[in-house]
Amino acid sequence: MAPHILLPGAPGQFPNYEQALLRAGAVPCCGDGGAWDGLLLPGGGDIHPRFYGAAWEDCRDMDEARDLRELELAAAFLAASKPVLGICRGLQVLNVALGGTLLQHVEGHGQIRGADGLHETRASGFIRAVYGPRLTVNTAHHQALGRLGRGMQAVQWAADGVVEAAAHRTAPLWGVQWHPERLEEGGRYRDTVDGGRLFCWFVSQCVG
Repeated sequence: MAPHILLPGAPGQFPNYEQALLRAGAVPCCGDGGAWDGLLLPGGGDIHPRFYGAAWEDCRDMDEARDLRELELAAAFLAASKPVLGICRGLQVLNVALGGTLLQHVEGHGQIRGADGLHETRASGFIRAVYGPRLTVNTAHHQALGRLGRGMQAVQWAADGVVEAAAHRTAPLWGVQWHPERLEEGGRYRDTVDGGRLFCWFVSQCVG
């Protein structure tokens, strides 16, 4: 049976994530209610710095109601030992939920004239298992992980040391700072990895 994966938000709010989950063999579930096998936390605006005990420095497009909802979901799935994948903002939500902090602005990782940048990274852990030790990914973020949350460890890095992926040491929690939903075959950039492979890997972790 295909795993049912919660994608917080209204149906159609995150169509690229919904399609990526469908192509990977999962059933994306939007809204409240239901029995879920996993949680996908999508990208979006910045988390309000009050949630990690910091003053405002450079945060954009904040939505505190969404922050609170997704932090609560991350905590609930962690308590239930159910798989979670965070993408870009979603990785940051996981880190903050576990007591970590964020860098409110990093240079050289944002979009260029409205298009994702590309860069080579090195990897260990689950990223290395899926893609190998070196991989080129897209980049479209201006914030990044600061102090890692409880139990979190970095498993992918850009050349400047910015964390591009992290995972929990014992719980089924993983996250990437890049956007695999924009790197699937048929739409990915030349020379980048196939983002669909990461979704397929995550869906396989959600099968009981």
